[in-house]
Amino acid sequence: MNENDYKLATAEWNRYRSDYFLITNLIKTNYVFELSKDQIDTIKNQNKYIDACAEVGVFGGEMVLIFVPLNEQGYIDKSIVEYQYTTLRPLKHNIRLQETKEFTVTKNAVLSSDLTKVDGDTNTSLPITNQPILDQDVAIEAIERWRNGGMEWFYRECTEFGGERIFKRFYIPMEDLSHPYPEVAGIKCSFGLRYNDIFQRMLVTVIFISFHELLQEGESIETISNTYDWAKPCPPVCRIPELGS
Repeated sequence: MNENDYKLATAEWNRYRSDYFLITNLIKTNYVFELSKDQIDTIKNQNKYIDACAEVGVFGGEMVLIFVPLNEQGYIDKSIVEYQYTTLRPLKHNIRLQETKEFTVTKNAVLSSDLTKVDGDTNTSLPITNQPILDQDVAIEAIERWRNGGMEWFYRECTEFGGERIFKRFYIPMEDLSHPYPEVAGIKCSFGLRYNDIFQRMLVTVIFISFHELLQEGESIETISNTYDWAKPCPPVCRIPELGS
């Protein structure tokens, strides 16, 4: 998508945000976004900021997420003229969510010089995580809440607040897109609804479900999951001054 189409698409979403009827014709709560491995690699190569920015737009009558490349300071990189984007579409196949937690049990025993047991204990190493995973049960709950209550959320936002609080973009930690091992073969992105304690209300998020070349190896004590952290919606979480609120 070129810069002109990007501007037209985001302007069109701004027009939709206050009109519940337009939103109901645009969004199906059981639809998802998909990112191919090539798209993920391009986004990672183009984006130099700690967060990726996915702008919401309406392009060709469909909802899209447009990944705007940011430089090291978090401003739009004007040297890049083509943006990666993905369209909200029906899911073609079932999504498999997998979470593996590995435990290690270590037993120790001490024998005296006459081969009598004098001491012993058992230690259990609990699983740890070294990636920003989202607990599978939490992810499923947020996705199901979106599917069942997403349109009611839009109705309240449109009728009570004129659409001003509805998201314009999402900020995504680059760690969600960068997993050197196991390698990510593709990502499906689902909207979710989750209560935010700070803002004291339900916020829409985007949950990343990645597809790994290898999901379970079993060589270390860790939690392995293909469900990753959720994106932060703007508003209310607006981090890039250039794009405003």
